[in-house]
Amino acid sequence: MSIKKTIGGVFAAFLLMILSVELSGLLASGLVVIGVPVGICNIVMGILYLAITWFLVKILVKKLFKSQPEEMGMPKVSIKFRYILLAVILSLAVTASYLLFVRGDFISSGMTGEGIFSTVTAGIFYTGLAAPFVEEIIFRGVMLHLLKKKWNTAVAVIAPSVLFGLIHIMEIESPTVSSMLLVALAGTLSGIMFSLIAVKSGSVWNSGIVHAIWNIIIVGGGLTISSAPSEGSIVTYVLRSDSMLLTGGQFGIESSLVALIGYLAVVSMILLSMKRDHTAKEVTA
Repeated sequence: MSIKKTIGGVFAAFLLMILSVELSGLLASGLVVIGVPVGICNIVMGILYLAITWFLVKILVKKLFKSQPEEMGMPKVSIKFRYILLAVILSLAVTASYLLFVRGDFISSGMTGEGIFSTVTAGIFYTGLAAPFVEEIIFRGVMLHLLKKKWNTAVAVIAPSVLFGLIHIMEIESPTVSSMLLVALAGTLSGIMFSLIAVKSGSVWNSGIVHAIWNIIIVGGGLTISSAPSEGSIVTYVLRSDSMLLTGGQFGIESSLVALIGYLAVVSMILLSMKRDHTAKEVTA
């Protein structure tokens, strides 16, 4: 495959993701207009986002690259329990580190039943499931395998991860230079973590479940840990600290030092495991 086609495929996958989120958002907004409860619309949007992405990715892979999803790290859905456990431990370890060692106050948003339903459905079906699995399909599926086929695993892991980090800057309103650098670093490192899980397990479904559980626990809206009360969260643990290393700056604790240590710990563990696997193959060869 030529360099032009490889790079074109990477950008095509990225544009496909944008198209999917816009289409699903438009359809869900139409339901809101006709009076469907927001909580139900959140569920529908999550399902549509994932379904539209999967449909378009299959077309892209089969028509443009004459390949199959299985060849791009998207085999029949099967998730290993070890990655579920890894995700729960990582997410709870980060959360517990704040609750146990960083001073703060629990502040309720005062949401009613309807507001809680809307927050929970968005946190589980969209932020928690659809968005992570779509990102894994695009970044750790299509992009990673296109780059791996053209160059090598190192390029395939690092390049999409850098892009993954950079696009998260767009989620910040009027970002400062320090916040942009911190988000780019955190996004790249977490992207490397997800990429290594996908490579190690041979499936984006395993990196997807780690990503999903992280999102549900850390940013799902049930309990938010932040430097200021969050109106979109049921309860906020407001940190009594102005340190960017603890608060994560404008992006939140996902780009904090605590989260970075968590990402690094998982990356180190996966690399060590991959090294042991490689050594074992050499011994048995």
